[in-house]
Amino acid sequence: MADVKTITLLGATGSIGASTIDLIERNPDLYRVEAVTASSNVAALAKIARKLGAKFAAIADPARYAELKEALAGTDIAAAAGEGALVEAAQRPAGWVMAAITGAASLKPTLAAAARGAVIGLANKECLVCAGALFMRAAERAGATVLPVDSEHNAIFQSLAAGRRGDVRRIVLTASGGPFRTWPLALMRSATVEQALQHPNWSMGRKITIDSATMMNKGLELIEAFHLFGLPPERIDVLVHPQSIVHGMVEYRDGSLIAQLGPPDMRVPIAHCLAWPERIDGATAGLDLASVANLTFEAPDPVRFPALRLARSVLEAGSGGATVLNAANEIAVEAFLSRRLGFAGIAALVEKTLEETARRGGMREPVSADDALSVDHVSRSLAVELLPQIAAKAS
Repeated sequence: MADVKTITLLGATGSIGASTIDLIERNPDLYRVEAVTASSNVAALAKIARKLGAKFAAIADPARYAELKEALAGTDIAAAAGEGALVEAAQRPAGWVMAAITGAASLKPTLAAAARGAVIGLANKECLVCAGALFMRAAERAGATVLPVDSEHNAIFQSLAAGRRGDVRRIVLTASGGPFRTWPLALMRSATVEQALQHPNWSMGRKITIDSATMMNKGLELIEAFHLFGLPPERIDVLVHPQSIVHGMVEYRDGSLIAQLGPPDMRVPIAHCLAWPERIDGATAGLDLASVANLTFEAPDPVRFPALRLARSVLEAGSGGATVLNAANEIAVEAFLSRRLGFAGIAALVEKTLEETARRGGMREPVSADDALSVDHVSRSLAVELLPQIAAKAS
């Protein structure tokens, strides 16, 4: 790794951004940061930009431009704000881009990075869930390389190196099962926000932690895997693995099952993507399997975790339902976190939004970023409209 990699961090202030920065700082001779972005946290963004010596910093909220410019006063770091500024950050001359912006706001910047043929560390689910076919076509046309940062997809990516793609029988994503893996259904219905946020293994943001509790996170990952690896839905499986040590597996036609193992630390897959196709020293001590002692697996329960069933049905149906699913889920999770919807209501609101969208003839595969964002907006509005009805039933 003689050459220094130039990097842009889209979403520098989140947990993925923090883990990426930690690895960059551990390997300062290997990386130079071109641009950093954040949603609204000006102070954190300015601090990161100064610390990493970035050339460009962009805040998504256009009203925070003056604040960012003032925070960067006395430096040579250019400041910008708004949606266009995020796209500009993605278009700047960095060979490697970490796409870690949360939500649908990631779509245009990440597409911009793909359109110029960058190597993209893809940590954002929405690009593939909301517009997977569109995104992968754009990446292929421009010769962009998409490296999956999610631990499960990164595990599959690494395990696929063991054989030819045509010899793959199936791929297996693992799921921790979240905090409610062993809870009876009746108890899950009354689960509190505090209980749902107590993930047994991973330290993540609030939204993704709730998605893990409902297993919607694994449903979204099914959709991502479909676009990343080009296998039909029936050849993408999920196993619950509560230790979170085996992150993904690939089964080959000869019966071999190749797995990637690692501690539940996002710096492991991020380090793999940062250094690819080489390796760098990581930030973890590695696994002590003797201490782990037992690795167990079980099938997911579709009755207690209907979100996984909904995601698979959407994937099998096609026609843009994944965009609706993702938008409705974001509204449902937000409502749960603000205590306006019970835990059982999360999947119920998503399902009702899907049904109503289909009834109104609104299912369609997005053909552009603006089209995907339009479907997303309409779906969110519909979920908000349906929320009181579902909240009343789920209470």
